[in-house]
Amino acid sequence: MSLTSSLLIGRSALAASQIAIRVTGDNIANAATPGYHRRVATLDPVRGQVTPNGLYLGNGVQVSSINRRVEAALSARIRTSVSQEEASLVNQDLLSQIESLTSDLDGTGVSGQLEQLFDSFSELANNPASTATRSLIVESAKTVAQYMQRLRLDLVDARNQIDVQVGANVERANELLGEIASLNESIVTSEQGQTENAALRDQRDSLVGELAVYMDVSVTEQENGAVDVYVGSTPIVTGTIPRGLKTLTADVNGEPTLFVATVDRETKLNITSGRLGGLLDQRSGNLDETITKLDDLASGLIFEVNRLHSQGRPFKGLDSTLSERRAAGPDQTLAFNDPANMTFADLPFAASNGSFEVIVRNTATGGEQRVRIDVDLDGIDNTGAAGFADDTTLTSLVSDLNAVADLSATLTPSGQIQFDASAGFEFSFANDTSGALATLGINTFFTGVDAQDIGVRQELSDDPLLLAAGETEGSNEAALAISQLRDTPVDSTGGISLTEHWRQTTERVAVQTAAAGTRAAAASDVRLSLESQEASISGVSVDEESINLITFQRQYQSAAKFINVIDEMTSILLSLI
Repeated sequence: MSLTSSLLIGRSALAASQIAIRVTGDNIANAATPGYHRRVATLDPVRGQVTPNGLYLGNGVQVSSINRRVEAALSARIRTSVSQEEASLVNQDLLSQIESLTSDLDGTGVSGQLEQLFDSFSELANNPASTATRSLIVESAKTVAQYMQRLRLDLVDARNQIDVQVGANVERANELLGEIASLNESIVTSEQGQTENAALRDQRDSLVGELAVYMDVSVTEQENGAVDVYVGSTPIVTGTIPRGLKTLTADVNGEPTLFVATVDRETKLNITSGRLGGLLDQRSGNLDETITKLDDLASGLIFEVNRLHSQGRPFKGLDSTLSERRAAGPDQTLAFNDPANMTFADLPFAASNGSFEVIVRNTATGGEQRVRIDVDLDGIDNTGAAGFADDTTLTSLVSDLNAVADLSATLTPSGQIQFDASAGFEFSFANDTSGALATLGINTFFTGVDAQDIGVRQELSDDPLLLAAGETEGSNEAALAISQLRDTPVDSTGGISLTEHWRQTTERVAVQTAAAGTRAAAASDVRLSLESQEASISGVSVDEESINLITFQRQYQSAAKFINVIDEMTSILLSLI
């Protein structure tokens, strides 16, 4: 029995050495394989037995398990660092695009174009009768308007490109979710609660690591070996079931906002990092904010210039004009400040409680009459209660204007106000404290409401002499006030000047771009450091494996020699019988 037990011990040593050598060979073969985790064969002594005299004798060795060297916490940190690095790189790239579009270092951007426009108005203030300067102003304003429109289109195009990238990344993420769920099923089937299938687990870890490139994910392993994958607290893979992802677009504060949600219940995911996190953050953050700031600048420029220009007298006077704003039929009888008045409710600027003057001149005698038109927009009715019943409407305003002697004011079928002076008379406007003239587009300079449709009134392009420099012929109040808009704080841009408003926007983008570059470099350093730590634990060291190979080889040789000795002893024993 003792010699037989010795043979079994030798056999166990041979078997354990073979397995250990095979594991070592597998490690060496995959030393350069991405995503491979070093395998370790755990050797344990076989439980011994007690001899009649109370001694414990061993029964050899066995391989109790073959496991991957994996630190779950470190792997989770690496996934987080990968997501953060990808988000930082996306942010840096998109901010660089925005910076290149909005930069004005060479003086040809928005700021440079505005400076040229204000300089032109300053020249007109110095020489109000100059026809050439008026033509220069009109051309300069066209350039500003075209530049703003083109810049907005470029920014919107960048936003559309983000939407395309988000869709492509979601599509790849869905493929990964399906592959992870499929591997979950394969792992559960192959392991059946026993030792782990290292090859399949490595593949799954690689897929989860790639998924972290697109979004920040966390992983929870189940007892059967499958993993559940989460974004925040929302599961996107549950065992063998991938929930699937899709994009959703919703209107938020008037802007189309993009979300990523699950397919089944359309649960919106709170993706904060990864490529998708970076794309969504820039789309709804800096990119939309820059578009909004550009629109605010254009709206402010339109309203402030129009407010001043509408109160001036064209060089050759007005005998007929048409307002720009078109009011739909139902809105014509609603107060300008009524939220139900959709023609005016969505404008970035609005008329307020105040008044303006209509000046009608006799071109033959030079005599004039001034009529004050009140604009009641206090939101209070004649009983003192809150309401719009007694506030000014388009129809009531037209009625008041039409009551002015030698001036005809009518509503056209398109909802515009048509002004016509009697023969031998001209008209102009002054002292507008309500902003109604600019809001309605009466005797204005710019058309449109924001950077999407800003333009110069066609009549001014056709005849620059319609451009107003001041309240009377030869005066320069309007031109001077418009030229000073470059430094004058205005309410439409938050109490700062138009040029300062845009300068702050470009500076913000430049600062954020520089910061994004710093964050990207730092995130890369963190990832490399964590991957270095993982390599020291899970990576294959060829030198170490070579030493292990020699050790197991010697073990195998010694076990074979031990069996040979036992065989000789058995032969001697049998020869004695």
